[in-house]
Amino acid sequence: MVMGRLSRAVVVAQRGMVATGHPLASAAGLRVLTSGGNAVDAAVATAGVLGVAQPMMSGLGADTFMLVYRAAERKLYAVNGSGVAPYAATVGWFAAHGHRTMPLRGMLAVSVPGAVDAMVTALERWGSGRFTLEQLLEAAIGYADEGVPIAPKVAFWVQQAADVIAQFPSTAKVFMLRGVPPRAGDVIVMKDLARSLRAVAAGGREAFYRGDLARQLVRYSQAHGGLMTEREFAEHRSGVYDPIATTYRGHTVYTTAPPSQGIVVLEMLNILEGYPPDQLRWGTADAVHLAVEAKKLAFADRLAYLGDPRFTDNPLDILLSKDYAARRRGVIDSRRARAEVPAGLLAQRVGDTTYFCVADTQGNVVSYITSLSASFGCGEIVEGTGILLNNRAGRGFVLDEKHPNCIGPGKRTMHTLMPFMAFQQGAPYLAWGTPGGDGQPQWNTQVFSNIADGGLSIQEAIERPRWFSFPGTDPANLPAASELRVEAGFPAETVAELTARGHAIREMGEMESGGGSQAIMIRDGVFYGASDSRVDGCAIGY
Repeated sequence: MVMGRLSRAVVVAQRGMVATGHPLASAAGLRVLTSGGNAVDAAVATAGVLGVAQPMMSGLGADTFMLVYRAAERKLYAVNGSGVAPYAATVGWFAAHGHRTMPLRGMLAVSVPGAVDAMVTALERWGSGRFTLEQLLEAAIGYADEGVPIAPKVAFWVQQAADVIAQFPSTAKVFMLRGVPPRAGDVIVMKDLARSLRAVAAGGREAFYRGDLARQLVRYSQAHGGLMTEREFAEHRSGVYDPIATTYRGHTVYTTAPPSQGIVVLEMLNILEGYPPDQLRWGTADAVHLAVEAKKLAFADRLAYLGDPRFTDNPLDILLSKDYAARRRGVIDSRRARAEVPAGLLAQRVGDTTYFCVADTQGNVVSYITSLSASFGCGEIVEGTGILLNNRAGRGFVLDEKHPNCIGPGKRTMHTLMPFMAFQQGAPYLAWGTPGGDGQPQWNTQVFSNIADGGLSIQEAIERPRWFSFPGTDPANLPAASELRVEAGFPAETVAELTARGHAIREMGEMESGGGSQAIMIRDGVFYGASDSRVDGCAIGY
């Protein structure tokens, strides 16, 4: 990537904007807006198409978090659309069955998928009333039934997951028809998924969580070693609440509360706010070093203190305070990388994914992220339904009873999913987010800093090369050695200086990449849309 030249132009429009990781999803959302729908209507249609066009990332078996701004109320809502672990899932059960760590794939890795209920909840509460769920899922059903061409980067990700797909005959039947993964341009038909989408379109949450679909999912899970029962599905509900927030250089930055780990970004911003903006300008050694060290501190706190708020007393008031950020900032050595970073002392206490955003002419804005967790989730399509279930429980929980994120009956794991909005003068100014597991808080912080500290346009902010400090919070990756992965394009002198400060640098390959950010900026009644060239998508407005 050559600095100073963008691979895509900023999209400018006045009546509505959709920015997604796939052009067919962007088109579906725009059709709803131009037909009189609002941002929530368009978001539901968009999410439906993404579950078909990017099947390894999202779909009916996924989880969802979102922020919804209702202009008529001048109020921002947060939605937690994540599901629970089975009631039989205990540390003792896993130990008795020979598991020292959580299984990453298969039916033991699954939590109740919350995406359908989140979609229905948003439509019921904030939709325009002009569209039924059936109408909004029509495009997704059509692509599943008649076929969807595989986009170039989707083809790459499917090829990367070939070993996972091959493990499960029900999945291989769909994605490896000829014994090999599809290539870009190949058309994938998913008749079973089309039938499931029709059932959800007609019956909503009742069909998915208490109807025939729920019974099919549970029977398959139990027949393949899973612990899910109909009770977990029947009792599932999305949570709607006020989001958490911090301030940063004149912006109020909002995100979803735990079990989302959006708080990691807020803590990072609180720490970075203590440095002058010029020191955080993209491409300098100081900007990378200080942000990486802030990341290490925030991730250490996340690992030590945060879990499902129904089971863990999350110290949000402390972790979000400016005083606490100042204490954490004080342990950063501006000239030397820290290899080991402990959690902060709490003075008052003892001791693949897809993101998109939509904005409409009425002023409503939706920041929406939905995910199967790892690429292809648990890896296993539930036979006869076409539904890939998530592996959120396997990827998120640990089997350490002293850990706040230890698995337990009916518990939600901490989530990498996090949507964002920034407000100025009480109104939405920016909606943004990215897929990418533990890369999400790091890349979201970098994109926002590029705008708030560096004054870059949203397309420039998204396209600038990114870094990724590894490991993060994923239990499957925690034992790995610490390293700083950087995309090509950073100045050579910056990389040399970071090495001198003790960072173990590794350059990322072209498709290893730093996420797939999407963003909408709202300024003086005009929408500015940006979409990441790291994915196949686009921003489009009217």
